[in-house]
Amino acid sequence: MNAAPPKISRVSPANAWFAGIILGAAGLAGGAMVFFFNPTTHAFYPVCQFHRLTGLNCPGCGATRALYALLHGEVSTALRDNALFVLALAAAGLRGIWLATGKIRRRPARELFPRNWAWPLLFITVVFAVLRNLPAFSFLSPA
Repeated sequence: MNAAPPKISRVSPANAWFAGIILGAAGLAGGAMVFFFNPTTHAFYPVCQFHRLTGLNCPGCGATRALYALLHGEVSTALRDNALFVLALAAAGLRGIWLATGKIRRRPARELFPRNWAWPLLFITVVFAVLRNLPAFSFLSPA
């Protein structure tokens, strides 16, 4: 006889706050590292293995440099390094604000990332990856 799998219980609010604080601190530490150490001049940042092996740019190539540029207020440079990353970061920020506003107004909780977004976002990512490797769209490749 098979026993039913255990049910996953809800996370207590105290544990959720603790996890949020830990994730926030990790994000701040990572952001501080990128802010103070330029990815183009410091070699300790990871190298894109896809680019190293194929010579092609993956959808994430240039994202660290784009984050460095954003943290220094250089939006045009960030868009040149990785436009998809910058737009996704802006969209995630707007989505977070929208969800926080709903929580403040006591609307029912919504998912951060609805399932019906997965295929369109995957399609956009693949199209971006293909286009940035074509000569006509070289402006999408990191400098």
